[in-house]
Amino acid sequence: MNGEMTMRRDELYELMEDGNLGYACVFKREDRGMHTDYMFKMTAENIANFIGKNAYTADKIIMTDMCDNLICESVFGGFLMNCPDQNLCREIIPHLAPIQMGEAEPKDIAVATREEMEQLWAEEEETVMQAEFRML
Repeated sequence: MNGEMTMRRDELYELMEDGNLGYACVFKREDRGMHTDYMFKMTAENIANFIGKNAYTADKIIMTDMCDNLICESVFGGFLMNCPDQNLCREIIPHLAPIQMGEAEPKDIAVATREEMEQLWAEEEETVMQAEFRML
């Protein structure tokens, strides 16, 4: 295993342990209704930066928690359209507005694809099962 893969695996573990993990489903018109799922820590700043990074490539972004409860939704241009938790919405806007107005660049955040996280979880489960079998 090369150093880059180990670093990525470490980043995935760190992301998993941070808590407050959620999904961002990114819809692009050219993908004909298909979407790509990403996972990251759902803080107001991370949400704003993710929306800002995808503002002009995504037609729609739907963010949910791990139980698929809606966190927020944005559309092309990075506009926040639906955010049921108005307190969270008020926290996102100060981070998002400067990005939308071109006054700030969106920051890089720790993001994994859903497939990367599911592979990590499957490997973890296999490791645990092997350890349990050795104990028998």
